[in-house]
Amino acid sequence: MSAQLNTAISFRHMTDGDLDAVMAIENVIYTHPWTRGNFVDSLASSINAGGHCWVMELQRVMVGYAVISTGAGEAHLLNLSVAAAWQRRGLGREILLYLIDFIEKIKIDVLFLEVRVSNAAARALYAQAGFHEIGVRRGYYPARINNQDVREDAIVLEFKP
Repeated sequence: MSAQLNTAISFRHMTDGDLDAVMAIENVIYTHPWTRGNFVDSLASSINAGGHCWVMELQRVMVGYAVISTGAGEAHLLNLSVAAAWQRRGLGREILLYLIDFIEKIKIDVLFLEVRVSNAAARALYAQAGFHEIGVRRGYYPARINNQDVREDAIVLEFKP
């Protein structure tokens, strides 16, 4: 990624006013996207409990977002997404590094996440960032293959700052 692109990136807390843009991205990049209700619940958790919802902007345009939950010294990365037009430019790494810095600042001991077995790009990103495989969740993700609804396994990863 160029230094010029990197300096134009900013992060802020997600708000209710972001949900239309978030849903527009979510519905394009996933075959089984989160619902608006999932994001509403995450935003409520960010106010009332250990949830944190972030938006990544490039020159005031939303290009990605992330949702984590925290509690008892642990964090769980629930959603990390980059808009289709902005993928493959290092922005997923930028969000991930931002989240890692955030959890270190709030003294989180471990960050967990699930990733589809078939998502080689994300798995490589997480491995490069220092995540380690700790398990498999069988049939965790809904998937559609050959016009049939199936379930796909998830790899469970952890990161210790």
